[in-house]
Amino acid sequence: MLAVIASRLLQAFLTLLLTSVVVFVLARTSGNPVDLVLPPEATPAERQAFIERNGLDRPLPVQYAVFVTGALQGDFGTSIRTRQPAVDLVMQRLPRTLTLATAGLAIALVISVPVGVMAAAYRGGLWDRFGQGFALLGQSVPAFWLGIVLILVFSIHLRWLPSSGIGGWRNYVLPAIVLGWSISAGIVRLLRSSMLEVLGTEFVKLARAKGLPERQVIWKHALRNALIPVVTFIGFMYGVIIASAVVVEVVFGWPGLGYLAYESTLWRDFPVLQCAVLVYTAVIVAINLMVDICYGLIDPRVRV
Repeated sequence: MLAVIASRLLQAFLTLLLTSVVVFVLARTSGNPVDLVLPPEATPAERQAFIERNGLDRPLPVQYAVFVTGALQGDFGTSIRTRQPAVDLVMQRLPRTLTLATAGLAIALVISVPVGVMAAAYRGGLWDRFGQGFALLGQSVPAFWLGIVLILVFSIHLRWLPSSGIGGWRNYVLPAIVLGWSISAGIVRLLRSSMLEVLGTEFVKLARAKGLPERQVIWKHALRNALIPVVTFIGFMYGVIIASAVVVEVVFGWPGLGYLAYESTLWRDFPVLQCAVLVYTAVIVAINLMVDICYGLIDPRVRV
């Protein structure tokens, strides 16, 4: 098991290193931040002073070496736009993104688990057709389109929920629904397949032969065993939710890490963008690593 963990840690390090190269190069292809930060009437001397102050006049390999050296020490540089430490700006926004992602996952579970179980229990019936249609819509409808529709209906026409910003629980409802919508479709399909497989096993037939109520057979005995692959899937999909939160945060004006990365891209704020993307990657890699380790502890075949 230690060899598996060491291998995963090495892969995680290589992933972060490759990500740092990609985001560093792509960020600089967007242009020079001096064109956006300084006013149009800035003199050539002021522009040159800005470029030198932010180290943008150095060769790209030197800039990357400075960036990686500082990142290994926890220093991701200073924001070009606000002159604040990039890591401070990112850490202020990260909890908001994680909270929103957790709320989205909770909504996805509340919706998808009953639908998936009922679709398997009533295979070929109305519940099954509803579950398959729900899964198809969940995988087909884009998150930004669904977010705009929800804002039009519940914020503009009905005025039940706020359309943007952060505050009480009402601010979480719409963005959490959009986040949970896409992965709930995958959970429904996986849980339905897993439940159908479990419902055909001998121990379920034995439970029915003993005269146990059908509800107890499905929700207590079958569901407990059918959730094993679903739990692993949920662990991986939590990272997907965090990554996809960028679009949702932009649509709903949610001041999280994704919105910060979006603003940094518009302003060509290289230090903040690089830090945000690396933190995103580190969180997702850490979640996947924990899922791999837990799955290895549960299933000895994975260790081999």
